Amino acid sequence: MKVKQKATKPARRDERHSAAWGKPMAGAVMTLVLVTGMAFAQAWDGAEEQHTPLSPRISAELNHELTQARQGLGGNESVSVIVQYKRSPKKETLARLQNQGGLLSRKLDVIQGAAFKLPVSALAALENDPKVAYVSVDHALQAFDDINDTAVGNDTNWFKTTDGSGIGVAVIDSGINDSSLDFWNAAKTKSRVVYRQDFTGQTNKDSHGNVIYDTYGHGTHVAGIIGGNGYHSGGVTERGMATNVNLLDLRVLDANGGASDSIVISALQKAIALKSTYNIRIINLSLGRAAFAPYANDPLCQAVESAWKSGIVVVVAAGNFGRVSLNGSNGYGTIAAPGNDPYVLTVGGMKTMQTYGRTDDRIASYSSKGPTTYDHVVKPDIVAPGNYAASVIAPGSTLLYYYPGNAVLGTDGKPDYFTLSGTSMATPIVSGGIALLLQRNPSLTPDQMKARLMKTAYKTFPASSVASDPVTGQTYTAYYDLFTVGAGYLDLHAASTNTDLAPAGAGSALSPTAAYNSSNGTVTLSYGNSQVAGNSVVWGSSVVWGTSVVWGTNVAGSSVVWGSSVVWGASANTGFSVVWSTTTSDATSVVWGTSFDKGDAAFVSAIGEN
Repeated sequence: MKVKQKATKPARRDERHSAAWGKPMAGAVMTLVLVTGMAFAQAWDGAEEQHTPLSPRISAELNHELTQARQGLGGNESVSVIVQYKRSPKKETLARLQNQGGLLSRKLDVIQGAAFKLPVSALAALENDPKVAYVSVDHALQAFDDINDTAVGNDTNWFKTTDGSGIGVAVIDSGINDSSLDFWNAAKTKSRVVYRQDFTGQTNKDSHGNVIYDTYGHGTHVAGIIGGNGYHSGGVTERGMATNVNLLDLRVLDANGGASDSIVISALQKAIALKSTYNIRIINLSLGRAAFAPYANDPLCQAVESAWKSGIVVVVAAGNFGRVSLNGSNGYGTIAAPGNDPYVLTVGGMKTMQTYGRTDDRIASYSSKGPTTYDHVVKPDIVAPGNYAASVIAPGSTLLYYYPGNAVLGTDGKPDYFTLSGTSMATPIVSGGIALLLQRNPSLTPDQMKARLMKTAYKTFPASSVASDPVTGQTYTAYYDLFTVGAGYLDLHAASTNTDLAPAGAGSALSPTAAYNSSNGTVTLSYGNSQVAGNSVVWGSSVVWGTSVVWGTNVAGSSVVWGSSVVWGASANTGFSVVWSTTTSDATSVVWGTSFDKGDAAFVSAIGEN
């Protein structure tokens, strides 16, 4: 898979896109205003509601609606929620909520829950129901949108005989338009998209009555990075990572790149159910949203954990919020859900600088940084190329309509490919690489794969680098600590030659948490986690390998995780309090706030960055 030189400027160059490359926003200055205003708005307007006691069963962001319900107000208003029960709900349990005016949207057995559209008045009953574990908003989500081969070590003879054959990758995205022969088998007799299901309920057809499988264009691009064979580029420049892998198209994003928690959870549930039928070993999630609650309560996080525990490696985009800086936080604390979950493999985005050597590669300034909101989990886990990535085009898609100048001609002289940038593009690089490794060593568990990739990651980085936005000219400085680049840069060659095995049990390679010591002002890593069953045993000093091996002194720093002068500057109080706030119960001083709307505040351009 090759990363192109800077794409031709699109006709509407003044527009910027959301994390999903979704609805266009006119003007870069306006986008910055939206980022600041939407991502960090306080939870509520009234001081009384801020101090209203919250039920442990109701999420903080439903506080306003719950207060109305307690006061007998808002009975005619409705809210879309996900209800997680302590045990799988029986029909009569669901029926009781329906009798109170709730409309069952879908059952979510994978998290022992269900999605409902409820009148506000029904929240009080949920608050008092001992069978209920947690109630949260059914959030909207968005997608995050051979130089690459060299950058990640996929140019060796070892991989020339490995193409992902027999491995199934579930692409939970906007669909896969497999009209391109890039998605067909070598004999050109059938598509390698072996299964497809639409969870959006929005079937679209062209003028000839044919179903359009990807109206947005994001999923096709992601799938091409995972497993396109480069047919229309002569099988060379625009090929994906695993050129004969089987793809499962689980469509959750609509024509504007939008979805909801319950839709994505339904797709995850289906992937788990189809695991044995199609040998699904990997799920790719190049999408996400703000973190609104600790991962232990977040239904989306609980769903990806279920997939991980079933034996599927879940690879998730870190998000494109790395330029968001509240009070000097410099983009820290912006990892999106479900990439904030300690089980999954979370991927940040690098820039190849359009050269074959990786020594000059740099982090993309838009790549989200850890630690995670609420839980302070160390993320991302790893980074991979995601800037100016060319992959298979989806004819007639929304992205192509808004960015026709991003089209790339194939050997037939037609626009067969398309260029996008973001952690959405870095994530399938890792998914495709995992397919190659699993073909050679199918016995590896998700934890063993995650640990091996992190240990063998390339760890030589500069102390800092500066990036510039090609539209605005604004510059951004990034520092190469473990909250920016994780354990390092994906290195498939090193991973393929490594034979170390982490413990096989799910949870042995949980991403650690960061802990702040107020007495001496240092931040260190903690490997135990009381919120999940079992502790992460891979990264400790007395087990498989120590932190200096996984993160390296150049990435993690020497005596502590990082120095205050690196992350937040000499005057760190304001930025520090944003990321390390202890008052997360009402979410008023953490990075996201609770009125973050539909994931629309990403700050990344469809034409990438310099």
